[in-house]
Amino acid sequence: MFYTMWKEILLKHRGPDWSGLCQHGDCFLSHQRLAIIDPASGDQPLYNEDKSIVVTVNGEIYNHEELRRRLPDHKYRTGSDCEVIAHLYEEHGEDFVDMLDGMFSFVLLDTRNNCFVAARDAVGITPLYIGWGLDGSVWLSSEMKGLNDDCEHFEVFPPGNLYSSRSGSFRRWYNPQWYNETIPSAPYDPLVLRKAFEDAVIKRLMTDVPFGVLLSGGLDSSLVAAVTARHLAGSKAAEQWGTQLHSFCVGLEGSPDLKAAKEVAEYLGTVHHEFHFTVQDGIDAIEDVIFHIETYDVTTIRASTPMFLMARKIKSLGVKMVISGEGSDEIFGGYLYFHKAPNKEEFHHETCRKIKALHQYDCLRANKATSAWGLEARVPFLDKEFMDVAMSIDPESKMIKPDLGRIEKWVLRKAFDDEENPYLPKHILYRQKEQFSDGVGYSWIDGLKAHAAKHVTDRMMLNAARIYPHNTPTTKEAYYYRMIFERFFPQNSARLTVPGGPSIACSTAKAIEWDARWSNNLDPSGRAALGVHDSAYDPPLPSSISAGKGAAMITNKKPRIVDVATPGVVIST
Repeated sequence: MFYTMWKEILLKHRGPDWSGLCQHGDCFLSHQRLAIIDPASGDQPLYNEDKSIVVTVNGEIYNHEELRRRLPDHKYRTGSDCEVIAHLYEEHGEDFVDMLDGMFSFVLLDTRNNCFVAARDAVGITPLYIGWGLDGSVWLSSEMKGLNDDCEHFEVFPPGNLYSSRSGSFRRWYNPQWYNETIPSAPYDPLVLRKAFEDAVIKRLMTDVPFGVLLSGGLDSSLVAAVTARHLAGSKAAEQWGTQLHSFCVGLEGSPDLKAAKEVAEYLGTVHHEFHFTVQDGIDAIEDVIFHIETYDVTTIRASTPMFLMARKIKSLGVKMVISGEGSDEIFGGYLYFHKAPNKEEFHHETCRKIKALHQYDCLRANKATSAWGLEARVPFLDKEFMDVAMSIDPESKMIKPDLGRIEKWVLRKAFDDEENPYLPKHILYRQKEQFSDGVGYSWIDGLKAHAAKHVTDRMMLNAARIYPHNTPTTKEAYYYRMIFERFFPQNSARLTVPGGPSIACSTAKAIEWDARWSNNLDPSGRAALGVHDSAYDPPLPSSISAGKGAAMITNKKPRIVDVATPGVVIST
């Protein structure tokens, strides 16, 4: 019991509202709750009628009311959106996960046969790890720190998959048409795309606690804010908390995001909260950020740090949930390097690769940077139904063609370009893409590089491949982050959870082939997209002089799956 309690403490930040534990034999399900839906009675673990089915869930099930109506003979103990999972399993066994519309990681224990099932949402909005102990135990946890000291091997639980203790293997439950990267051919219909996104935002207004929107002033967060503001009045959330939407932005003094966000907030009439941080504030938080985000990826750390600082401020205001704009750039090819896509086939393949990797980058950042302070982030662009619509569009329509006036994410911008009832000012609707780590202020990244250079010597870099043979850091910034990460997570399994490879402006390694100049200017910042970004870096020095630059990037969260065990199985949430 003491052991499980210690594991709960490690993940207390994710769910400060309640600690729940269920033991059945040598199986344990432990849960740290962040109460968003039914705070009064929805404490976890959750059960079916006779308590033979036990479940712990991290996430939100947006269609839980519809699912309850499909099961009229079942009696529910709480108003929690997650309780329906136990009843669905009772009716359908393991074949129910694709009925869930939401973001989730869960572990379900069937006490009748001592078997358990674990599953993760379609693209990995919520985090989940799985590990195996030398004693035959199986562990699951929402964060790596919940199992890294106890498992001989652990790894990222793959998104869109289900794990069954009966077979001891994974099975993919999410199989959309885009997943096999077949080129779609549906004609672009701006009104269909607009309706799909509005529906995605509306369903995320499901909350019993105060909430707001993250607003950077870029296209994606501005659309989230605009649609939320437009539909809030008719929602149940408005009945409890009023129709006045709150928006939040973070940046260095004078940064591009702060200026744009303030203008959007004034246009939409939100109660706007602007948070400032200094480069030193960010540097001072780096170790905490790496501990919570659990990565050494450069872009992710760059973008997670201001988000981590902002989340703390938001939570201090009594807000427990925010809606954010992650996922749009991956779906629509919004990163500036997509300007160089040679054809629609390459464009589409790259969007598919980016979506499949989201759980290692933006979803990881958005969830853990907010969860560190007990704040939940929801991401409507990653709604399953919206993705089905957006990823079925012929990629020829998504291609960036300046000669035709089509900039990045043109199809999304056009869908919300309503002359009669505008969602946003034109210049915001057509603002150039800024990556979050750039938009908070260009001096942020420059300051990080300068700080790393003080702690990592040229001599250390000469031996980098011997010290870190896997994902060898190629810049001092990357080396600095790696040293901190390895101090917290020294296991080989831990370092294998982090993706690697070269990147230009957040591209995959494959897309670097699109422009020969990029191989000498490897940096995840959007400013590395030479000839595209309005504030691009100067052209790179010859490769014999320039040592590339760095690598990593922003997402969502809720009640967590903490320590659980089955016959020798420990599962964490």
